[in-house]
Amino acid sequence: MPALSDVVAALEALWPAGRAEPWDAVGTVCGDPDARVERVLFAVDPVREVVDEAVELGADLLVTHHPLYLRGTSTVSAGTFKGRVVHTLIKNDVALHVAHTNADRADPGVSDALAGALGLRVTGPLVPDADAPDDPAGRRGLGRLGELDAPVPLREFADRAAASLPRTATGLRVAGDPAGEVRTAAVCGGSGDGLFDAVRAAGVDVYVTADLRHHPVSEAQQHAALAAGGRPYLIDAGHWATEWPWCEQAAAQLDAISDRNAWGLRTHVSRIVTDPWTTHSAAPTASTAGPPTPHASLAPTSPEQPA
Repeated sequence: MPALSDVVAALEALWPAGRAEPWDAVGTVCGDPDARVERVLFAVDPVREVVDEAVELGADLLVTHHPLYLRGTSTVSAGTFKGRVVHTLIKNDVALHVAHTNADRADPGVSDALAGALGLRVTGPLVPDADAPDDPAGRRGLGRLGELDAPVPLREFADRAAASLPRTATGLRVAGDPAGEVRTAAVCGGSGDGLFDAVRAAGVDVYVTADLRHHPVSEAQQHAALAAGGRPYLIDAGHWATEWPWCEQAAAQLDAISDRNAWGLRTHVSRIVTDPWTTHSAAPTASTAGPPTPHASLAPTSPEQPA
């Protein structure tokens, strides 16, 4: 069995800490470099439920996408939820390693896994890394651009995405003509409304990401209606759901390294849903439900129109 330091070196080769954003907090949070590693658990969030799963599994190492301590702290008291996570990990000899924006920018990275789950053929990064002499093919960077084998209506593409990504309480939010044709796409795992300029410049049919806010989406739609015939359409698939496919990709990458080095590692992927939203309530469709529709005289009167 390899030492933790050996496994961490392999993870750092996949996702070098130097490629993380300056504000990020990546790398090893806790763990004895000399400890032996046999089982590794991958997950999106280092929350209590996932840490308990790692302990129950007998994992020696937990690898998460999201940092435990993204901002500075002055305590690891077990009276705080993050402190309790640290205490639980250390008491049970479980190391914690984080790969966040360094995994976003990697080749392959978080958005490659998302594109693969959506059935897209990746054609390049949405925002390529600048000045990267060690990336001559230009495949590293934020987000990904991709193509479908054949065009489909937006409604069908969204349905495929909902079926392919982990299910969450909120599901997918879609903005655009359901019958509009989709052939090209941009994707960004996690929060992606800061990349709208790059998405527009790419000229894609649809953009799949998460955490889309009202004003950026409204402005993007208005811009699309004026200049791009309603495109790009937008799909908000949820933060956790768009990043979870990376866990399976990352586990497979570590499996390959383990096989080459005859380490005999046993990798696992957490299937605990750590999306923070737990319930979705939709308004009834009956016309008498809820407050009157604003500008009712301008609203469609078909039975399918939501209240």
